[in-house]
Amino acid sequence: MKIAGLDIGTTGCKLTVFSEEGNYLEQAYQDYPTRRGGSECSEYEIDAEQIMEGVMAVMKTMADRHPDIDGIGVTSFGETFVFADGEGRPLHRAMLYTDHRGAKECKELAEKMGGRKIAAVTGLRPHEMYSISKMMWIKKNRPKVYEKAKHAFLMEDFVVFHLTGKAQIDYSLATRTMAFDITSLKWSQDIFDLAGIDLGLMSEAVPTGTSAGRIRADIARETGLSENVQIISVSHDQVAAAVGAGVFDSGTAVDGAGTVECITPLYDQLPPADVMYNGYFSVVPYVIPGKYVCYAFSYTGGALIKWCVDTFAKKEKELAKEKGISVNAYLEEEYEKNHGDGKKAGPSGILVLPHFAGAATPYMDTGSKGAMIGLTTAHTVGDIYRACMEGVVYEMLLNMEWLKDSGIHFTMLNATGGGARSAVWMQMKADILNKPLTALRTADAGTVGSAMVTGITTGCFRDLEDAAAHMVEKTKVYVPDEKMHEKYMEIYSRYRKVYQAVRHLVG
Repeated sequence: MKIAGLDIGTTGCKLTVFSEEGNYLEQAYQDYPTRRGGSECSEYEIDAEQIMEGVMAVMKTMADRHPDIDGIGVTSFGETFVFADGEGRPLHRAMLYTDHRGAKECKELAEKMGGRKIAAVTGLRPHEMYSISKMMWIKKNRPKVYEKAKHAFLMEDFVVFHLTGKAQIDYSLATRTMAFDITSLKWSQDIFDLAGIDLGLMSEAVPTGTSAGRIRADIARETGLSENVQIISVSHDQVAAAVGAGVFDSGTAVDGAGTVECITPLYDQLPPADVMYNGYFSVVPYVIPGKYVCYAFSYTGGALIKWCVDTFAKKEKELAKEKGISVNAYLEEEYEKNHGDGKKAGPSGILVLPHFAGAATPYMDTGSKGAMIGLTTAHTVGDIYRACMEGVVYEMLLNMEWLKDSGIHFTMLNATGGGARSAVWMQMKADILNKPLTALRTADAGTVGSAMVTGITTGCFRDLEDAAAHMVEKTKVYVPDEKMHEKYMEIYSRYRKVYQAVRHLVG
């Protein structure tokens, strides 16, 4: 018996296979294109059929090597939806969360119901990124598409439907529509009525980890998988990452150091609505009944570091290759060599506002832009690289300050994602946030979390704790340095003013 996690991302999907003991075996990946266009370059779309083609490709690859897979858990990115016909065939290209269409409709919905009332019901402050306003846009601007629609799928339930014929979506991903009641755990009839969208189009909302049944016989034949494979509706990818990080109580939060930087605290009960509303923090039902998580995030975490390297460090890439190390390690070493003076190097002093793809929480300001302040001709690529890392962490500290009245009291962060491999960045986070960070061995906590939930559903593990004991491996704890924290706070006191100081200059 083997278990697998299928992770549907915005640029590609991956299927990771584990043994019944939770040991990693192998992974298959398939990418697919996204498209940006439109008269004002505000349209971001993805072809749901290509997503399904990618899913079939990775399943074929893994079935050939691991024919004894017993269960596949499906997790996906949020918000993006597609109207489909009765057979599940998409009727249009799906709009990604970054697509601004639906802004007018979102405003209309908020005016009808009241923004704070919507937030109290759904856990989300109204924003055009969520699915329901984009459904309204489709109905208004492409009425023939809406008339033909028999389903409104997000990507998790789109894939589950194609694999099993059952239309079901887990609570956490349903939340990303801004039309799901997080207290009753049902679709909100009031919101659908005000939006003018038929609630009957939506998949059945089910608890995280609910089996959709066996894989369809024709899919089994086409992929080479057994007809006995169970397909599990897991969750929104950030919830899966929290599970894969072993976060099951409010004393620990997740630091997701991926393309997006995201801190995910856990709450033992619903947090205060006003605090969450003011900072655009979403409240999401967790896999543990009665518990919730929220997302405090920056659109550019690892993405900003990659941009910095690709833009400024072309020579350094060559030098790093000659030394046989990554360019990231090379830049970190250069900074320490130039500023360490035999001791641990301190802050760069450069202020980087990491809004290079707009501002996420607590502003949700798509018009904000990135900024670098304090540069001189003496600064090097290593200095800029270091400042970009600092800016990402300062932004997360700002989020933590906004959340302080929401009831968070975590004393440890479990770090996942590619950024968790950088000892320099992990120590910097511990020093700035003034919290210990535990680095986990896996960079892909979402896939691990998906497999953990699948293992529980299929009987490999008793419960979350048992699954974590098999699959969550801690490597190192980074403890805050009090003196370094004080140095960073001197810089942070200026960082807190940057957004307001530069926002009006960028339109």
